[in-house]
Amino acid sequence: MRMQDIRQKFSTIKQKVEHSVFDTYLLNYIETPVIDEDKLLILISLLDRLDLPFDVMENYVLSTMLVQTALDTHEQISEITDEKSRQLTVLAGDYYSGLYYKLLAESEDILVINVLSQGIKEINEHKITVYYKETADLEKLMTSMMMIESSLITKLSAYFTTDHWNEVITNFLLFKRLVKEQSQFIQTGSSFLFDAMKKILFPSSEFTFTELTSGQKNQLLSICGLQIERSKSTVEKGISINPFLNPFLESKITGLLNQYQPYAKSFVEEG
Repeated sequence: MRMQDIRQKFSTIKQKVEHSVFDTYLLNYIETPVIDEDKLLILISLLDRLDLPFDVMENYVLSTMLVQTALDTHEQISEITDEKSRQLTVLAGDYYSGLYYKLLAESEDILVINVLSQGIKEINEHKITVYYKETADLEKLMTSMMMIESSLITKLSAYFTTDHWNEVITNFLLFKRLVKEQSQFIQTGSSFLFDAMKKILFPSSEFTFTELTSGQKNQLLSICGLQIERSKSTVEKGISINPFLNPFLESKITGLLNQYQPYAKSFVEEG
């Protein structure tokens, strides 16, 4: 498989995704949607192995990325304080979902609509579990985070029987999300994941993050760091024995893994 071929497909489909989601009116009121380029490349790489006609592959990838963007947009709502921006962000997410249904409905691909709908349902169920802190188990919490990040892709890969490399992909996407959550916690003192971890580790504490001791904050960071290292190790081992990753995707994954720098201790102990 030629790297240049994958690069061209990636560039072409990325432009289509951007054209679909960067609505001029919405961008006056909402944050510019972030297109996850790694998920885009993963989808292209998965489907490229099937030798599908390019327009068919493009439609599947574009549809899935519209769903992903819709889910990511809706996830931003809790962080928005301006009421008009909140309403428009909800509408933006719904708009992207509508585009996804339109694309697949026009191609009459009901089976893929069903597959992605299952992924959406699974993601939303796990988001509720994390958001409402319905689990008291750290392993289950990390599994939920993994499902939130990868369910669309794993459902699609299972449908097309390309799921032999799911362990690498799911752990890579979990790695990325945990690094993001860790960084957000260090910078702002709050995080979707760390709030749920706090409830598990300190169930009797009603403290806000700013009231946690330095030791408690470092404990949260340590647990997150251990899971990051575990996922990173799984990905590295998987890459070394997986014959299916194309060079472009492999270089993107290894590049992000190598950029990661563990936080030895981010909060100074009190006293």
